[in-house]
Amino acid sequence: MSPPQSNWIAAAKLGLVSSTFSTLVSQLAAARIGRDAPVDWMTVAVIPFRDGMLAAEASWGAIAAGIAFHQWADFSWAIVFFGLLGRWTADLRPLAILALAIPWALFTSATEWLLLVPLFPFFQPLFTLQQPYWIGLLVHLSSAVMYPLFVWLRYPLGTAPASSDVRFAKTWALGGGAVVVLLAGVAGLSALGYEWPWQGADRTADQDYIRHMSTHHRQGIALAQIGTARARDPHLRALAKLMVASQAGENRVFERWWRIWFDTALPDCTARERADMPGYLTEAQMQEARNAPDDVFDTAFVRLMSLHHRGAVLMANQEWHSRGDARLRIMAHAIRHEQQGEIALMEGMQGVAAVRIAVRNMLADSVNPMSPQGGTR
Repeated sequence: MSPPQSNWIAAAKLGLVSSTFSTLVSQLAAARIGRDAPVDWMTVAVIPFRDGMLAAEASWGAIAAGIAFHQWADFSWAIVFFGLLGRWTADLRPLAILALAIPWALFTSATEWLLLVPLFPFFQPLFTLQQPYWIGLLVHLSSAVMYPLFVWLRYPLGTAPASSDVRFAKTWALGGGAVVVLLAGVAGLSALGYEWPWQGADRTADQDYIRHMSTHHRQGIALAQIGTARARDPHLRALAKLMVASQAGENRVFERWWRIWFDTALPDCTARERADMPGYLTEAQMQEARNAPDDVFDTAFVRLMSLHHRGAVLMANQEWHSRGDARLRIMAHAIRHEQQGEIALMEGMQGVAAVRIAVRNMLADSVNPMSPQGGTR
């Protein structure tokens, strides 16, 4: 039997395994809770590569960059846990490692969301304002649950002792592989039109929410497309591209769920329903965006998009507190956070103020309390 490798080498091996497992789980499970994985990866890519990654449709380059950065971050946390802290963690038994890995995921995801990304060293508030904390927590948990494999991976291939701890780690690895296969199967069935049936307590309310939010998003996409073409501020133009991508991705989720849950095409909203929707702009307001002089377009766009976003937040907040399908409610919470965060981003919010707003947006029921007119840039 060979002696164990150094904690740093074993931690690097585990980091490759845990980060890859987390990437696969994130990619395959995203749609189950209403996430559009390509848009999420693009958002992650913005952390190191800034606004240049943002597009109205996530490119393969942005997706690859987001996955690579995510894997680097997960890899680094494994290095810290078993390399830097290896004096205390390397000799633990698998269940003890798992017990520590769960609070470790809480700590690492919170550290990224509250400090490392929006403040030092990346100074990028978009990720924190656009994605609620619980998304990052789920991703970090999917990585940390692979930490018990360390007791096996610390030995060169084929030389691990036949101990109960190593057998446990091997069994755990098989379980992780089974999870990936299961999620891949579920994702494949969804692509073929098979999804877990609708499970809410108020079918009509959920149907109204999907129809209304889809229609609301379509107008948001149209307004954001105007912004991508006309905004003079490069950051605002990049944000407009993100709005197109995120709302189009969410509409794809709505359309797929509606088709599978209710076995019909998603119906459009009536003119009366559109007029009654909070934040749904009138044709005069849309014309204002199209015709605004170049030197005042950015201000008009921020005002109109902020008004539109606030309406979506009200609708999503109502669904979040409803008796609807849990998947739809989880997605609504993310939409509520995302659209309030984009209001703050359009207003140039950064630093500690951005973190404070992100925490409030994730927890509070109220809409972002900026002035109805959206302020000035």
